[in-house]
Amino acid sequence: MSRHIAVLMGGWSAEREISLRSGRHCAEALEAQGYRVTRIDVGRDIATVLQTLKPDVALNLLHGRPGEDGTIQGILEILSIPYTHSGVLASALAMQKDLAKVMFRAAGIPAPEGLVMSRSDAAKAHALPRPYVIKPVNEGSSVGVRIVRERDNSWREEAAKWPFGEVVLIEKYIAGREITVAVMGDRALGVCEIRSKANVFYDYESKYLDEGSKSVIPADLPKKIAEQVRKLSIEAFKAVDGAGMSRVDFLLSRDTGKLFLNEVNTIPGFTTISMYPKLWAATGVEYPVLLDRLIALALARHSEKQQLRTSLT
Repeated sequence: MSRHIAVLMGGWSAEREISLRSGRHCAEALEAQGYRVTRIDVGRDIATVLQTLKPDVALNLLHGRPGEDGTIQGILEILSIPYTHSGVLASALAMQKDLAKVMFRAAGIPAPEGLVMSRSDAAKAHALPRPYVIKPVNEGSSVGVRIVRERDNSWREEAAKWPFGEVVLIEKYIAGREITVAVMGDRALGVCEIRSKANVFYDYESKYLDEGSKSVIPADLPKKIAEQVRKLSIEAFKAVDGAGMSRVDFLLSRDTGKLFLNEVNTIPGFTTISMYPKLWAATGVEYPVLLDRLIALALARHSEKQQLRTSLT
């Protein structure tokens, strides 16, 4: 009998539309492999829906909150349903960018200098020398990211209607190349450079609009730098207690040649143009095999937790 997979998608975050696209693509691939698939556009009744459905595995493709911040993971833990990607702690940490920075620095992983402050205070005066970056503390997919450049004072007006919360993360702007790595378990795959065709940075449009960016796989990097990227990506994944899979993004400074960790994305996009599947495909692992591995990891982790609970009772 084929396994029953609940594909969790949609939700109510700023990344809803991309989540729906990721979910549809994965559901179609799973159905083609013979899995029994239920597609769930997640609403606030999700606990009741899952309790009634009782799937064998939940494939979590909810980008942003509440799917990527530990909330849905907590519900799945309570219901004892195996699920893909990271658990409660890792999801909450990786999504909360200011707290993630604390963990990265404790692990010796370089990250851009930054500070957290209210958006109203950030609008009163420039907190850092321009250029600098303003971003939400708990959104993904570059949602709300804003570069404040030289002679740019428009943030003062924008801050009043900024829709991503009362607190902002302000970081030093690192001019350079954008590098990303796909991580699964204890493996870091080939290193990729992302070149936005808009010549800005790997923003929301570059991530999800066709032809919005160019992927260079493998990245044209010195061997030593490529090895460092792979090593740091695994360390960053472990620093937040990641599980399953993640995409780890770096900035390679043009001025100093140093690497800086940008973020750990615990539920990277699974659209047809998403970076994570591209990186796996470049190693010869096609989409169906990738999904099989994700499901196998979810079941294995759930079994380990069940055994631990049994041993403690």
